[in-house]
Parts: sequence; C-alpha cells; structure tokens
Amino acid sequence: MTTAPFDCQYCTTSLLGKKYVLKDDNPYCVSCYDRAFCNFCEECKGAIESDSMDLFYKGRHWHKGCFNCTKCNQSLVEKPFVTKYERLLCSECYSNECSSKCFHCKKTIMPGSRKMEFKGNYWHETCFVCEHCRQPIGTKPLISKESGYYCVPCFQKEFAHYCSFCKKVITSGEITFRDEPWHKECFLCSGCRKELCEEEFMSKDDYPFCLDCYNHLYAKRCSACTKPITGLRGAKFICFQDRQWHSECFNCGKCSVSLVGEGFLTQNEEIFCRKCGSGVKTDI
Repeated sequence: MTTAPFDCQYCTTSLLGKKYVLKDDNPYCVSCYDRAFCNFCEECKGAIESDSMDLFYKGRHWHKGCFNCTKCNQSLVEKPFVTKYERLLCSECYSNECSSKCFHCKKTIMPGSRKMEFKGNYWHETCFVCEHCRQPIGTKPLISKESGYYCVPCFQKEFAHYCSFCKKVITSGEITFRDEPWHKECFLCSGCRKELCEEEFMSKDDYPFCLDCYNHLYAKRCSACTKPITGLRGAKFICFQDRQWHSECFNCGKCSVSLVGEGFLTQNEEIFCRKCGSGVKTDI
C-alpha cells in the first residue's frame, strides 16, 4: 500500500495539522518515530523521545537532565568536562580525583596546564625552579642534590669539584684519590693507562697503578714462590733481613711446617724449623 505524500511513513496516518518528524526526508508521526528511532540514555536507560534534547558524545546519548558529573552531580550542559573510565566528570572533580599534585606547592595541576615530571614526581612549570637562582628549569639540563634541583651553571658555581687530571667540572661519577676529585674516566693507571674506577689498585709516590703494573714495577718478590707481595685485602707477609715471604710460603725448607710465629734457623738461603735445623750450621 502506498502512502500519501504527507502520511506517516510507518503507520500511514495522515500528518496534516499534526506534529511530525522528518528522517531521511521521510515524515513520521511522533509516536512512530520515538518507537522506531529514538536513542536510549546512558544514565537512566530511558528512551530519549523526540520532544527531549538528545546530548551525544562519542557514540553515547543522554537526556539533558541526565548529563551530569558522576561525582558532584552538577550539570555539564554547555560546560567543560572530561571522561575517565567512561565516567563524566566536571573539570574540578577531575582535577581533584585524577590530576597530579605539584610536588612543590601541593596544589592540583589543572588539566591543560603544562606540568614538569622528574623521577616520578610532578610540578607546575612555575614551581619547578633552580634552588639557587629560582629560575624555571623547564626542559634544560639539571642536577639533583638532597637540597633540591639546580640548573647546571648554578650547580657548577655552588658545588662542583674539578677533576685533578683534566681540570674540568665533575657533574657525576666522582672518585676521590689523595683527597682530590677525579672523573671516573680520568682515573687511570700511571703505567698502562687502564681505567681504575672498578679495579683494585696500588699507589706509589702518590701515583695510582693497576696491580699488574705495580707488581711488575715495584712489588717485592716472595723468597719462596717468587710471586709479588702486595699486602692486598689484609694479606700478611714475613720480613727477615732483606728477604720477604708470603705468610703461607714461610715454611721449613725440609719438612714444610709453617714457621709463622715460630722460631726458625737459616742456612744460606734456606730456612728450617728448629727440629730440622738442629746440628746444621746456621746464620743465627
């Protein structure tokens, strides 16, 4: 059955003198339109009929009276709002609930304002300032201390040490030797120039040496095993006249018993316990 040009497209009722709604250039009576095409409110789940304002946002619909902040229930019609986890929030509630707090002034950093982040904390741009000159640091390089954050020029002026080797400022990774500061990369063996920052080392005449260089150049040799004697890590050694021994090497030349803390006898280059040395012509 065809409809007259001004009949409801759905129920064919004449629309002359009646309220109607056009959809896709086709007229519908209000009842048919609401039944066939109306949206449903996200808040109350009721139908948003043609005589009600339908507020639309990101595929969802609300009655005008239902378009409110989910926290304070304030109407959001023609007001700024944000969504979080599909909840509608006014700017104030969003700021109180979701926005970061400034590490310096403890006030909310409002949405849309610029914030600075460093080591998991947040600041207003105007609160993130150098502790010395009080100028905003922004995205410029900074150096942190327990007393606060400093721009590089102020840190160098107030706190920086200068490397004893290259004479340049030390901003991190300082090593102290002879009560003087060094860059890690400048603290080198005086013999082979190897970095010593994570190595054991010895000093001679106030110069640092790696163990290999020190042993080769300066270490005394054990009279028994001929290996270097360094005294590192509390290692003990024995000295007698112009000879030295590792404590574990200071043994009787005949029976190998340890002579540490014991009396001993010598003959030429040999050392003996008293028992083995009895009857032997000795040097002492």
